Amino acid sequence: MSQAVVELQAQDLNHQGGVHCPSPKADMQLWNSHPRVYLDVARTGEAKCPYCGTVYRLKPGEAVRGAH
Repeated sequence: MSQAVVELQAQDLNHQGGVHCPSPKADMQLWNSHPRVYLDVARTGEAKCPYCGTVYRLKPGEAVRGAH
């Protein structure tokens, strides 16, 4: 199980304030990964994938604006 941490900029989030895992930002090979799940990063600034344990978090100083 991965314990990777992927730091994101606010612009990396989708219009709902989330990301999907597996993600190219996590250097994962899609052919041997788990099913795609969507993670809400905007709500708390961090989300952990229930499949692989990768943590996606906003970089320090990044703020999610109302457009997300």
